[in-house]
Amino acid sequence: MAEEQKSAEEFEKDFLELKERCKILFEADPSQAHTDASLRRFLRAFQDVDVAFKMLLKYNKWRREFGVDSLSPDDPDIAEEMATGKVHILRNRDNKGRPVIYVAARKHNAYDRDIDKLRKFLVYILESACKKCNESVIDNLLLIFDLKGFTLASMDYQFVKSLIWLFSRNYPERLGNCLIINSPLIFTGCWTVISPWLNEVTASKVTFVSDETELCKYINPDALPPDDS
Repeated sequence: MAEEQKSAEEFEKDFLELKERCKILFEADPSQAHTDASLRRFLRAFQDVDVAFKMLLKYNKWRREFGVDSLSPDDPDIAEEMATGKVHILRNRDNKGRPVIYVAARKHNAYDRDIDKLRKFLVYILESACKKCNESVIDNLLLIFDLKGFTLASMDYQFVKSLIWLFSRNYPERLGNCLIINSPLIFTGCWTVISPWLNEVTASKVTFVSDETELCKYINPDALPPDDS
């Protein structure tokens, strides 16, 4: 049951229970501590105190093993992916004040990439974008996939699965909206494959934007990178 489906009192009771459980863990190892906003996101996403607590433990373990805190633009793998220009964290926020991750699909080739390097880069981008969130105001992101110039070589199902997994398991409730712009007819078949991988909540956050007028509901089109970036 999501937070909006519970009364505020019920959710707050669950939140305090989750926070108390984590308190002992955090006192033993302060490096595993979470903010109240983070605990609330996990609780909203996983609905149940027991499940949320288990997912928090798994998340902390994943961060340690993946080396999330040591990721930096100086890492050769990350620098290599950044140089392609396929992903930007925009300087401008969207109309709700959310950080924006922009993906230029045409600059990605699924047949010429290392999935491990790509995952490392993806985590670095998500971490960087989340650090730009003002959690006292809004704590989620806008993700834009620009499919201008899209070809089937750009369609990387393994990358998409990794992104869905990361948002659902390690960055729950961080996705505010996902916009798909400049979608060509050829993408219709790809979306038929992808859409069943999304749960109902995530699917409701995906919007196909057909023109600049609709895009203006989310972000000023002038904030998007130029075509050659």
